[in-house]
Amino acid sequence: MTDQRVLWVTGGGSGMGAASAEAAARDGWTVVLSGRRVDRLDRVAQSIRASGGTADVLPLDASDPDAVATARDTVLERHGRLDGLVLAAGLNAPRRRWDDQSLPDFRAILDTNLTAVVTVVDATLPALRESGGVVVVVSSYAGWSFQPGAGVAYSASKTALGSVVRSLNQQEAPHGVRATHLCPGDVATDFLDQRPSVPDAAARRAMLQPEDIARTVSFVLGSPPYMRVDELVVSPVSQR
Repeated sequence: MTDQRVLWVTGGGSGMGAASAEAAARDGWTVVLSGRRVDRLDRVAQSIRASGGTADVLPLDASDPDAVATARDTVLERHGRLDGLVLAAGLNAPRRRWDDQSLPDFRAILDTNLTAVVTVVDATLPALRESGGVVVVVSSYAGWSFQPGAGVAYSASKTALGSVVRSLNQQEAPHGVRATHLCPGDVATDFLDQRPSVPDAAARRAMLQPEDIARTVSFVLGSPPYMRVDELVVSPVSQR
């Protein structure tokens, strides 16, 4: 069993998840990286190790409950504990309006953005109760304030995460479990490529960067056990 706190990051192969994992490793966490693309996970893990941190790669489709349960068992077998989650996997589609969306895309977006979050939290709750763990759910500005361009499925899934976090905090407070609904505005990551109109380089320079979100996540992870950050909204000055 490691003496270091153990953080499991889903969506850890790129963007906000990768940046958050790298920041957590610099803060002394043992980081377990999960996602669907092993090559990306390996690159993040190598970067963490090159900087003196500790990283483990655990490929995962978080929408598969059996795979999540197996992965949880692997985390606990390898590290003996689980102290935190950063749930950063996300999905959207260019066709996102009522007049052009597809129901298979709708289901896939909800599976990734909402059901997978609930699945991972549910699977790890006993371990988090034992450690008094902290959960950071990377949601969206669209989960805090209605954004017409975000899409039917994406808006619904991210808005629902607010209720997921509030119920978790209300019911698990006696066990010391704390959760944060983190709602970033526009962030310059590859996720923007899923928009119907992809922002250009100039637009991206005005946005938040993944490292900005990583600092925000580090603040939550580093908060004392008696402090809970229920909801946190961060956005670029240009956010509309």
